[in-house]
Amino acid sequence: MPRSVNHVASKAKRTRILKLTKGYYGARKNVWTVAKNTWEKGLTYAYRDRRNKKRNFRALWIQRINAAARIEGMSYSQLMGALHKAGIEINRKVLADLAVNNPAAFAAIVAKVK
Repeated sequence: MPRSVNHVASKAKRTRILKLTKGYYGARKNVWTVAKNTWEKGLTYAYRDRRNKKRNFRALWIQRINAAARIEGMSYSQLMGALHKAGIEINRKVLADLAVNNPAAFAAIVAKVK
């Protein structure tokens, strides 16, 4: 009995991955083995960077809060400690947004904890 190979499914799988690598440089876009390896490596980068994105945004928020707090005469750590003591539950994302877009509200919060 002859060997049966499902060429339709194999070609569909290759075509799908080659479509995903469209726009890559050189052989990464049209040579099957290179494109497959590049695509798989890209998935690992995507997984890693979904976590790194959270770290980067937290660091950005802290820098913004620190800059705004220093304008008000406090450091970041002093401000966060004072907020905690005062029992004001406000996260860094909202604080950073206030510092950038509504300095008056940020100044009011700082005045309340001073």
